[in-house]
Amino acid sequence: MTRLIVAAGGGGDAVAASMLDAALYGDADPAVILTYAWDRLLIDPLPGPRGPADFTGLRPLTRSVQAVPAGARPVAPAGSTLPRLAAELPQTLALIDPHHGAVGITRQLEELIEHLAPESIDLLDVGGDILAHGNEPTLRSPLADALPLAACCQVNAPVRLLVAGPGLDGELPADLLHDRMGPTVLTFTAEHVEPISSVLEWHPSEATGMLAATARGLRGLCEVRDAGLPIPLTDESPTVHEADLDDTLNRNQLARAILTTQTLEQAEQHSREICGYSEIDYERNKASWLGTRQEQKLDPETTLHQLDQFEAKARSRGITHTTFRHLTEALDLNGNQRQDLRNLLLNNRPEQYQPPLWRIRPEA
Repeated sequence: MTRLIVAAGGGGDAVAASMLDAALYGDADPAVILTYAWDRLLIDPLPGPRGPADFTGLRPLTRSVQAVPAGARPVAPAGSTLPRLAAELPQTLALIDPHHGAVGITRQLEELIEHLAPESIDLLDVGGDILAHGNEPTLRSPLADALPLAACCQVNAPVRLLVAGPGLDGELPADLLHDRMGPTVLTFTAEHVEPISSVLEWHPSEATGMLAATARGLRGLCEVRDAGLPIPLTDESPTVHEADLDDTLNRNQLARAILTTQTLEQAEQHSREICGYSEIDYERNKASWLGTRQEQKLDPETTLHQLDQFEAKARSRGITHTTFRHLTEALDLNGNQRQDLRNLLLNNRPEQYQPPLWRIRPEA
C-alpha cells in the first residue's frame, strides 16, 4: 500500500507535497507524487508545461504515466527541476501530461489508482487559487489548477483536497479563502521543513519558499513575481486546510468547463473564454519579449548598488522580504543568472538571508 499526492500547480507544489508527506506520515513508505513539469520561464525557456516527449530517461509506471527518475533529462532547449528533485526527494515523482486535456489526466489517475491501490489520495494546492470561481481579476494561473481538479473529480476513488499556505501564491487573499476551506489538518513547523531544506537552497518556487519560511517562524510582507505582488506572511501562512472537493468543482467555472477536454488547446480556449486569458499565452508573450533582450552582465559593484536602490523603494512600500526569483527580475537579470546573484548576495550580505528568503534591511 502507498499514498498518492497530486500536486496541483508547478514544481513548487511537488516540493510542498514532499514536505506534507513526511509531516503526515513520517517514516512510512514515501508517496508517489503526480506533478507537472511546468517550471515557468525562469527555468524553462519554452512556454507551457512539458510532456513525456520533452524528456529522455523516463521510467514507465503505467501505460500513460511516466516516472521522472534522477537520471532523466529534459530535451534541449527545455528545462525542468524534476530530475534534480527526484535525486533529492524520497518520493517517486510521476509526470502529469496535460496535453490530452482533463480526459488524459483522468486516465492517468485511473491507471495509477489501479496500479498502486493507494491507501489515500490527496490533491494539494499551495496558495488556494484552486478555490477560485475562475474569473477573479487577481488570478494568474487558473488552468494549471483547474486541470487536475477536473480530473480528480472524475475518478472512482475518494480524493481529499488540501490547501497549504492560504494566500501565499498571491492570487486570492487568505481572508477570501476562509469561508471556502474546512478544518486545519496541519500547521507546518521548522521540523517539517528540515527534510526539504537543501531543495529550498536552489528551487525557485516562491509560494513553497514562503510556506517554508513561515513554518520557520518568519513574518512580514514579502514581494514576489515579476509584478512585485506583496504577500503577507502571517500565523495562517504555514497551515494546511481541507476543502470540499465537490464544492470546489461547483465553484470553479473553468474546471467544470474543461471536464471533457481532450487536448491542452481545448482547455486553453475555455480559459480564454472564462478567465479572459490563458496563462500559457502570457508565457508565450513573455518568452518572445525575453528573446529580444540582451543579457545584462552581473557586475558585483553595479548589482549591489542596484540592490540598494531596490531595497529603498521596497521599504517605502512596507516590504520586509523578497525572493531571489523576484530580485533576479527586479534587477533586470535573466533566469540563468539567479544562482550567481544569490551567491553574490550571500557572500556580501549574509546577515540578510533568512532561508529561503531575502530580508530587506529596515534602514539604509
